[in-house]
Amino acid sequence: MRGPALVPVRLPAALLALLFLGVAALAANFPALTGRIVDQANIVPAETRMVLEPKLAELEAKSGIQLVVATVNSLDGQEIEPYANELFRTWKLGEKTRNNGVLLLVAPNERRVRIEVGYGLEGSLTDALSKVIITNAITPRFKAGDFGGGITRGVDDIITVLTTDASEWQQRPSLRLDSPSRPQIPSWVVIAGLMVVVALAIVSPGFRWFLLGMLMNSGGRSRGGWSSGGGRSSGGGFSGGGGSSGGGGASGRW
Repeated sequence: MRGPALVPVRLPAALLALLFLGVAALAANFPALTGRIVDQANIVPAETRMVLEPKLAELEAKSGIQLVVATVNSLDGQEIEPYANELFRTWKLGEKTRNNGVLLLVAPNERRVRIEVGYGLEGSLTDALSKVIITNAITPRFKAGDFGGGITRGVDDIITVLTTDASEWQQRPSLRLDSPSRPQIPSWVVIAGLMVVVALAIVSPGFRWFLLGMLMNSGGRSRGGWSSGGGRSSGGGFSGGGGSSGGGGASGRW
């Protein structure tokens, strides 16, 4: 006598992708958020820390923007982009309602650096500007072995972009975009492509599972996201305010 047939349960693709990202974050060896500078790799000189910590605290006090500098011993075999995005989400940088956090992440063993930007600041600290800051201010000093100088200049330029009018910081040669911007894809092409994907997902179960697999494999690279809960601890310690990032920012190597 046969038992009852097993009916496969299909969870929504977005839920599965969310669960995948959560498991990946738990598996990563993230340092604890102990302050505005988390120097796991021990490359930030004491004098640099003394100069930067008051600047970071002042930035948050005046604007609500939470800028954190982190160095790590290892990216645990990941590219820096998904690692930074997962670390940002785990720490919940920025305010929950404004998503105004920024993470400057340095992985000296892999010789990689990234500026990860919260949703609410992507219009100001754009991907292009983040790349300019990395290329002009940070990596030349890292190449010379000056980690303190590179981090200090990077932080200063990030704060400049976030706290001054564009007409002011554009006068600074180190922050100018001299190269032409990349051509933009016409909006009608994007809309047409999305319509095709949706239509295929509706009529083809196989395509739906293929699309789900792509979402799960992309992991932290996806620019979609959610706002995490949480907030600052009431005991006076430093913590994230519940903000989130969708992958905005830029990376570099030296």
